[in-house]
Amino acid sequence: MNIKIIIDNKITLSGSLHDTATAQKVYAALPIKEIGSTWGGEIYFESEVAATEEKDARDVLEAGELAYWPPMQAICIFYGPTPASRGDEIRAAGAVNVFGKVTGDLSPLKGLHGNVEVTIQKDPA
Repeated sequence: MNIKIIIDNKITLSGSLHDTATAQKVYAALPIKEIGSTWGGEIYFESEVAATEEKDARDVLEAGELAYWPPMQAICIFYGPTPASRGDEIRAAGAVNVFGKVTGDLSPLKGLHGNVEVTIQKDPA
């Protein structure tokens, strides 16, 4: 399941989704277009996707991981340390379902602050 993520109509990223229940729900909901917020090295936004916490949910992530935070029904894109991080780690506000990964260069995300427009769509490539 390949996806394309477009941020502020300027930054385009490619990604792939894992074979998980959450990933399938996100993929079925595409395209998604929302206004997201940045929280350190994370972009997150509320979604219509409804999923419960999976047994392998975790709060320490790797750069580029895509995750879902059940309490807020939020889709999250992690690219660097957040205010919850300890040292250089990437830490979510709570346990998240990791459902995919951005493939490629994350450096264009590092200058983002405040609100950003995020579009996630299916990529047939």
